[in-house]
Amino acid sequence: MKNQISTIAISLAIILGCYILGNSYLKSKRAPSKISVTGLSSRDFGSDLIVWSAGFARRAFNLQDAFNALKVDQERVKGYLMAKGIKADEIVFSAVDIGKEFENKRFPDGSETSAFSGYRLTQRISIESNKVDQVELVSREVTELINEGIELYSDAPRYYYTKLADLKIDLLAAAAKDARVRAEKIAENAGASLKDMETGEMGIFQITGQNSNEDYSWGGTFNTASRNKTASITVRVNFALD
Repeated sequence: MKNQISTIAISLAIILGCYILGNSYLKSKRAPSKISVTGLSSRDFGSDLIVWSAGFARRAFNLQDAFNALKVDQERVKGYLMAKGIKADEIVFSAVDIGKEFENKRFPDGSETSAFSGYRLTQRISIESNKVDQVELVSREVTELINEGIELYSDAPRYYYTKLADLKIDLLAAAAKDARVRAEKIAENAGASLKDMETGEMGIFQITGQNSNEDYSWGGTFNTASRNKTASITVRVNFALD
């Protein structure tokens, strides 16, 4: 009798174990309950703000002479820019930077000494304007002042977009839409149906030069060297499945 009961118990245990294993196997073969996809959107745009800087310098043995010469150059530079259509309130001059220069001298016995040779005064100028074409042209032509005896050096313009926040929102919406299209296609191929979005997370926001081979960065790239740019963004979205 005891052996019979033991046999029945063992049989039930085997049946129960097979049921559990079989049920686990079936669950493992079912379609997943959710799906994760990455959506992407990008847009080309042109900069609507330009920032350009330049500098000029004067040298003289006497500090006051150098300052007076630099002051004359400042007026000439300002007059040149205003003649090119730049407004006075768009022109910003920095404080004057004063530096001392020295000349090394070598004597016949091989010894050397350093003697003061004068002062070098420099001043920076910057322009921020929405007249991109106009300032861009000036940045290329301003070296004409060198022919007038002004020691001038010009930086490359930097380009910005003042409606970047609105552009970013539009890109996010387009990326989310792209993610749903991708998820629907995957769900269809898996024989499932897509439900509502569960979670979403914004990825990297990048701004690169148009048609450039500029490298992307994990922290996001913000190109200011190119006037025409491409903005792109990714979103990671989780959808529930039926």
